[in-house]
Amino acid sequence: MKQRSLKILLLILLALAEVVAVVRICFHESIPQGLSQNEQVRIILERSDCLVCHSQDPELPFYSKFPVIGKMMDAHVRAGSRFIDLEAELAETGQISESAMNKLDHAVRYSTMPKHSYRMVHWSSGLNREEKAFLSSWIAEKRGSAEPVWPLADAVDYDAAIAGLGERLFNNAQLSLDGSISCATCHVLEDGGADHADERVSEGIYGLTGNVNSPTVYNAEYNVRQFWNGRAADLQEQAEGPITNPVEMGDQSLEQVVERLHKDKELVQEFKTLYPGEGLTGRTLCHAIAEFERTLITPDSPFDLYLKGDLDALSKLEKKGYDEFKENACADCHFGAALGGRSFEYLDIYGDYFSDRDPAIEYTSDDDGLKGFTLKEEDLHKFKVPLLRNISLTAPYFHDGSIQTLDDAVRAMAKYELGKKLSDSEVEAIVAFLHTLTGKNPHLQI
Repeated sequence: MKQRSLKILLLILLALAEVVAVVRICFHESIPQGLSQNEQVRIILERSDCLVCHSQDPELPFYSKFPVIGKMMDAHVRAGSRFIDLEAELAETGQISESAMNKLDHAVRYSTMPKHSYRMVHWSSGLNREEKAFLSSWIAEKRGSAEPVWPLADAVDYDAAIAGLGERLFNNAQLSLDGSISCATCHVLEDGGADHADERVSEGIYGLTGNVNSPTVYNAEYNVRQFWNGRAADLQEQAEGPITNPVEMGDQSLEQVVERLHKDKELVQEFKTLYPGEGLTGRTLCHAIAEFERTLITPDSPFDLYLKGDLDALSKLEKKGYDEFKENACADCHFGAALGGRSFEYLDIYGDYFSDRDPAIEYTSDDDGLKGFTLKEEDLHKFKVPLLRNISLTAPYFHDGSIQTLDDAVRAMAKYELGKKLSDSEVEAIVAFLHTLTGKNPHLQI
């Protein structure tokens, strides 16, 4: 009886907090004029208490020291700052990143923030109608779309002759020390551009294996940086990585590879023709491979056709899946033309992914994520958000290849990113939508 009374009291307090919050935010002052849009955005976020949780070092009120409230606020701040650190975004760049804009868009569109438990102790938190309208308009203008995703371009500009040379190099096993491994060995173009589904991680020279799953090379042009930890700035820099990696193509320098390739007189002449005055060098070798990889885009998926106006391109279940995809914040990180690749996010906002992982998978430095590149402690367990284009073809999933099916990947993302358990019908719909992201490319056989 006592427990039931406490529940009733809690519900009454929640309802009261909601009423008070709605009344208080209605009386927020009008958005100041004469300021830049970024300044206006910051004012809105500050007075709505967004920076209290979405900050690494927030100024907490005195009641944060109270036992129960303090514990609740600690949990809010930890999750909030890992999901999006608005204070750092505004301080470092003066403007908000693509990722942050999409997260704001989701919060505004679905009124997901602040949480009910947060409003119990922060009665002035939240956005009023004017503020929501301003943010929605600002976000749509900044990203050029009312939707968080948009169709892939039908084509990209590239040099056909250099791309043709790059394709031959991509398939040339002489790049490896023992002549056994090519780029195509671990990036199987006929089958999704990643490794085979039965391989958690790739097998390199002498049968050696690394610690991460090979990401797809399809649409890799859209990545903000390359590799799971972002250690390569672009495709050209990325191309050098596997060639000189002892576990992948061998313990060798780029100069040694170039010297070996110089034995092929026809290849040398082709480089002289395409790169006048430079010829075959480490730079031109990687540039040619990158130029080929830029051609590996996969437009004209059913979802692209749907976004372009063909409403019959998706089934009822697939459309429901797209709605669920957005409502469950998947598009907060998987946004843009390639549905991902544009930001680095924590793998474990809620729960401990690595403690839950199969104990047979040993923790290595590759599990440090972005920290392995930046050496910043705050980047521990941040990984580049994978592209979702052709995702149904690129199992297994995650940086460690530990997830075998799309169903399990969707459930894991909801658990560790949202602290949420999706229903079977939600998972079914989202997975159906993900299957609509497979596009077309001459190299892809589907």
